[in-house]
Amino acid sequence: MTPTTALCAGRVAAVTGAGRGLGRAHALAFAAEGGQVVVNDLGVGPDGAGAAVGPAQQVVEEIRAAGGEAVAHHGDIATADGAASLVATALDSFGRLDTLVNNAGFLRDRMLVNLDEDDWDAVTRVHLRGHFLPLKHAAAHWRAEAKAGRVPVARVVNTGSGAGLLGSVGQGSYSAAKAGIIALTLVAAAEMGRYGVQVNAIAPAARTRMTEETFAETMAAPAMGGFDAMAPENVSPLVVWLGSEACAGVSGRVFEAEAGRITVMEGWRPGPTADKGARWTPAEAGAAASGLLAAAETPQPVYGAR
Repeated sequence: MTPTTALCAGRVAAVTGAGRGLGRAHALAFAAEGGQVVVNDLGVGPDGAGAAVGPAQQVVEEIRAAGGEAVAHHGDIATADGAASLVATALDSFGRLDTLVNNAGFLRDRMLVNLDEDDWDAVTRVHLRGHFLPLKHAAAHWRAEAKAGRVPVARVVNTGSGAGLLGSVGQGSYSAAKAGIIALTLVAAAEMGRYGVQVNAIAPAARTRMTEETFAETMAAPAMGGFDAMAPENVSPLVVWLGSEACAGVSGRVFEAEAGRITVMEGWRPGPTADKGARWTPAEAGAAASGLLAAAETPQPVYGAR
């Protein structure tokens, strides 16, 4: 595989959920830039059911056929053993780990009153715990390297969502998990910077198995010859840069990536404030809050709100 700019030459990237969709696009893009790739995927269905080794192995074969280097990892990264073995696979296969891209996930969409706790647990498990555990084990490795005098140039790219930033009707579990991933990103960036680790997140919009039915009209492929705005490959260049050594001094940031657009997302920050200097009565608090709301910016609508 001939690198386009060799941005990731000499680097090893582990990408979770890389058998299809965004993860596959990221794995191929890292390899195209000269990186060696650990392709993780359980091969489950869109709702997390089943398992198959085929998707991960197919991506590995695609990378190898183009002249790149890759290995498959079929472990469940939402378990301690699976996450630990992801890091071990990178070290055993390529001798190092430089970049972790947390991407694995699936959907079980329901309105809140119809959402079973088992579905809630399954979705938050794969998205939130499936980010935490690989991050924990990769961070432990990089911390040990730093303490041994080998400070890494390590990068983590987490996968959030506009649903986690704004909410999304019918996606309570998914939105909550993605919001948690953003908070986890901020904490990890603050904790791991001293060890040479930068941690950022993306909120992508692209056509995948999770979106092509839920947002069918928006995600439809264009007529022949038109720019495919929702192709997952549009998101990968930003992910590759965030995972590269060229991305220096950038950590704790969230980027929205869609089509040809990249946006730096700006999160919670203090808005209008009132301070009485003493305890409010309920009526006073209500009057003050109403005045502050009148002076505040109008929030963006929740996805799918009618």
